[in-house]
Amino acid sequence: MEAFSDGVLAIIITIMVLEMKVPRGSELSDLLAIGPVFISYVLSFLYIGIYWNNHHHLLQTVHHVNGKILWANMNLLFWLSLLPFVTGWMGVNHFQLWPVVLYGIDLIMAGIAYYILTRAIIAAHGSGSALDKAVGKDNKGRISVLIYGLGIGLSFIHPYIGFAVYFIVSALWLVPDRRIEKVFGK
Repeated sequence: MEAFSDGVLAIIITIMVLEMKVPRGSELSDLLAIGPVFISYVLSFLYIGIYWNNHHHLLQTVHHVNGKILWANMNLLFWLSLLPFVTGWMGVNHFQLWPVVLYGIDLIMAGIAYYILTRAIIAAHGSGSALDKAVGKDNKGRISVLIYGLGIGLSFIHPYIGFAVYFIVSALWLVPDRRIEKVFGK
């Protein structure tokens, strides 16, 4: 499951970078035309990196998988696989309202999917398992989903505000989630 997920995430990053079209012209000023696409790419690259890092830590706790875990993992990969599309749409349209809102919806769904995957692993390994002890009620994950919702709402005031809120959530997760490392002593 981990190798498959790593492969999917690598493909997602590859697709995102291929969405950035090389600008016509050889002047540095010609790069300004792809500025919004590049900024969108940077944020999405951060998110894929964050999910990959935390997914890797999460899977270190898994001793066995079942169908629920596999489907929960596929659910997460589905929402992450939409990132290249919403990233491209947002960047090409220079952070207009609906692309920024849809980007936020995808982030919420990925956050919820990660929560579901975590809960499926805990259910398979039992309450009181190392993962259960490490994540507890997962307040950080729940708060992130709420902040994404706030970002979506604020996008209706101005899309740049929503986009900035999405960056704030990525900053919260930029340092890998150390709760699992603490329990496993890694």
